[in-house]
Amino acid sequence: MNNTTDNYDLAWYARGDWKEGLQAQADESVNKEEFIRQYAKNPELWRKAFRFLADPEFPHLAGGKYEIDGENLFVNINEYTTKNEEDAKCEAHIKYADIQFMISGEELMGLAPLSKTQNPTPYSVEKDIYFMEPSDMRYYLADTSRFFIFFPSDAHRPAVKVTDHAPVKKAIVKVRIA
Repeated sequence: MNNTTDNYDLAWYARGDWKEGLQAQADESVNKEEFIRQYAKNPELWRKAFRFLADPEFPHLAGGKYEIDGENLFVNINEYTTKNEEDAKCEAHIKYADIQFMISGEELMGLAPLSKTQNPTPYSVEKDIYFMEPSDMRYYLADTSRFFIFFPSDAHRPAVKVTDHAPVKKAIVKVRIA
């Protein structure tokens, strides 16, 4: 099946059927055009990702990695304590998009265009990650009512404390870029 973005547009995005019943909202920072392009290239993979997040049992999973569709789609459940901004690293990925969803707690999520970063570290092929210094970062509240989607053009800084250091539990669904 050859999908094009003709089937997916901003009206389709606004309807939210693609969330597969997930009650949380996409954060305003999500690059809607890039999401539409990626979804159109592999809708079944994205459907599986959102079905996973909509499953009422998934928040009970312990920390660790869980395969949904082999290395094409998996989730990391992370539990940690939020950090000071200067202690949280700014990161980006090449092979995967991240859907980041807070299971419990809240944190600040920094976002900057990759073009507004400098001094990147060498890319780790094994971990699909590299780090950089942002020159223009905007912060958004990440809580259980919303989720974020980061693409390879998005530098992001997760795990920043809101006011005080606090424990959080977060799902990071890794969706292979088409």
